[in-house]
Amino acid sequence: MRPMKFGVGQAVRRVEDVRFVTGTGRYTDDIAPAGQLHAVMVRSPYASATLHVGDLAAVRAMPGVKLVLAAGDVEALGPMPCLGPARNADGTKMGLPTYPVIATDRVRHVGDVVGMVVAQTLAQAREAADAFPAEYEAEDAIVGIAGAEAQDAKAVWPEFGTNLAYDASVGDAPGTQAAFAKADRVVSLTLVNNRLVTNYLEPRACLAEIEEGTGRLVLTVGSQGSHDVRDVVARVMGRDAATIRVVTPDVGGGFGTKLFTTREYPLCAFAAERLGAPVKWAADRGEHFVGDSQGRDNRTLAEMALDADGRFLAMRVTIDADMGAYLSQFAPSIPVGGAYMTPGAYDIPVVHARIRGWYTNTVPVDAYRGAGRPEAAYVVERLVDHIAREIGTTPDALRAKNFIRPEQMPYRTATGRTYDSGEFEAHLRGAMEIAGWEGFEARAAEARERGKARGIGLASYIEACASGSPEDAMVRIEPDGTALVTVGTQSSGQGHLTAYAQLVSQHLDLPVEKIRVLQGDTDVVATGGGTGGSRSIPVGGAAVAGASELVANRLRELASEALEASAADLEIAEGTVRVAGTDRAIGFAELAAKAPDGIAATHGYKPPAATYPNGTHVCEVEVDPDTGTVDVVAYSIVDDFGVTLNPLLLAGQVHGGVVQGIGQALQEHVVYDEGGQLVTASFMDYQMPRAADVPNFVFETRNVPCATNVLGVKGAGEAGTIGAAPAVMNALVDALARGFGVTHIDMPATPQAVFAAIHRR
Repeated sequence: MRPMKFGVGQAVRRVEDVRFVTGTGRYTDDIAPAGQLHAVMVRSPYASATLHVGDLAAVRAMPGVKLVLAAGDVEALGPMPCLGPARNADGTKMGLPTYPVIATDRVRHVGDVVGMVVAQTLAQAREAADAFPAEYEAEDAIVGIAGAEAQDAKAVWPEFGTNLAYDASVGDAPGTQAAFAKADRVVSLTLVNNRLVTNYLEPRACLAEIEEGTGRLVLTVGSQGSHDVRDVVARVMGRDAATIRVVTPDVGGGFGTKLFTTREYPLCAFAAERLGAPVKWAADRGEHFVGDSQGRDNRTLAEMALDADGRFLAMRVTIDADMGAYLSQFAPSIPVGGAYMTPGAYDIPVVHARIRGWYTNTVPVDAYRGAGRPEAAYVVERLVDHIAREIGTTPDALRAKNFIRPEQMPYRTATGRTYDSGEFEAHLRGAMEIAGWEGFEARAAEARERGKARGIGLASYIEACASGSPEDAMVRIEPDGTALVTVGTQSSGQGHLTAYAQLVSQHLDLPVEKIRVLQGDTDVVATGGGTGGSRSIPVGGAAVAGASELVANRLRELASEALEASAADLEIAEGTVRVAGTDRAIGFAELAAKAPDGIAATHGYKPPAATYPNGTHVCEVEVDPDTGTVDVVAYSIVDDFGVTLNPLLLAGQVHGGVVQGIGQALQEHVVYDEGGQLVTASFMDYQMPRAADVPNFVFETRNVPCATNVLGVKGAGEAGTIGAAPAVMNALVDALARGFGVTHIDMPATPQAVFAAIHRR
């Protein structure tokens, strides 16, 4: 692939950032059509209670109120679907509880929707929501996995008679058991992967309108995929998807949570139909804490069987996952999918994972940046470090002994994943070198003189992404010689407008400012799988590149006639097609005028297999034993992303992901009290990482092109988060073990938790 000024590999600055940093972005809540009404959700203050809604006449008569809805008013709406159910180990399907758009006779978590009010102003809607006549009879709540599995626990869903949502299996249980029986040594570790609030920058919002003249429903919503939202809303409303248009403007972050269609969207649509007026709902931050799906929340027992030389013979894990009160859109599939990545980058002959999902009276969980793969990487990377300490070897030596070697590629894991490429020890050694691993002891000694305990840790991760549904892209030459791209993925801050423009520029040699990218409108973009699982560039980008190449070929054909030259003698340069080595050229605009049917091409790309980004993170921390404070003082990364499209975009994705991992490791934590009340319900109680909490990052790539992706790329959107949490925790445990003999601590390692661990000795 030849270098182009704005093409693949170039550090092009993001074209969309001018709008964002100058405050001229256009988000859902910025759109205010004439006659817009405002919706407010009425939410339960109880985690578990029977519900009775009284006479609504008084609320309906309040000033400005246009519509008040309780469960009985929306019987025409179907339940919210679970699109990712799990299958039990015995082959049976899991039971699927009904997830109503408005709770009927009982509530199951704080924030459960019990009603909706629509009024002329937001203040009027809020006042009416406060007067909504909901009566509750509180009951004991089930909180946490320990509460759900307790022998005397009442069932969140009595019709199932248990809080066990499913009991699934991945891998070879008998083979694993046999390997453990022959092992020279077994090392085990129990880990908690803490629950998180998915705090993206822009809280969710939805605007529902009825299109004049056609009667179509038009939804404007900040999503990660407008087609998916359209299809689920159609399903809930019992409508043909063709009668719904979904538009996604600028989106301020998503991290997986904005993939999902939530109750508010069909409710706003229902209200707009009833009232014949635009209806908008916009969450505030407090509503986000109790109204949007949360992330993670696993407890895992991990065991490794070893031979006398420290080689891994088998791995066994038992994953318990808190589903919350309802099954969110993909929730059951997240820990099951993650379990397939249990072996990590290691040559483990046999593996078995048991995955159990549990119902609790808490906010439902679903995919959050990495969606199961961070949990899997955390388990194996924390376990490997623990093994090294137990058997008296170094963490890098143990990894090097057990890594899958390059000559073993393609490598099929014991859980059925096929890795196409990777040089795991090479990036391990590279990360250690740039981190100054050899000089750590001197830095640790200097820290001790200052009264601090210093630790160093690493994590070598691999993840699976970019598989699943195909993606189509269209590229067209406009009359003025610029290019238009349409594609069905959705940017929520990743820089798609720049990345896709670079792929077009690679073939058409146009500057990125002359390439327009459209996403997020089901009327303009015919199909789309949305953005999730780091699929946009490996899948959407491959489609864009393919369409661009077809357009380039068509330009050469037309120019061949116009210039009376062989297409083989023509080259595309700076918006023209010219005869190589001469000044004879014709511009794209002139060629477009000669083409009666226009110059455009559509290309579809279906990924033949998942891609497998991988890398090593090295973290260094200092612990203050007097306060329990943990400072991340150095952080180095060497990643393998196959091919780098734009180094600036890539570094931004990795940096942001690492900060999220640091936040989970040291700060972020959802806490419910025994009654199911969310104690950490605002930024006053839920700590987010800030710039002062992270060091400058040292980031390099050691890329091995992906053998199964047409562009050679592997995806990078989630990798930073996947590698960060185990690297930080391994560094912290190293510091605690060196200084205080503490060999395990769970996330989040807050100052209180670290102080307690140090002084419990």
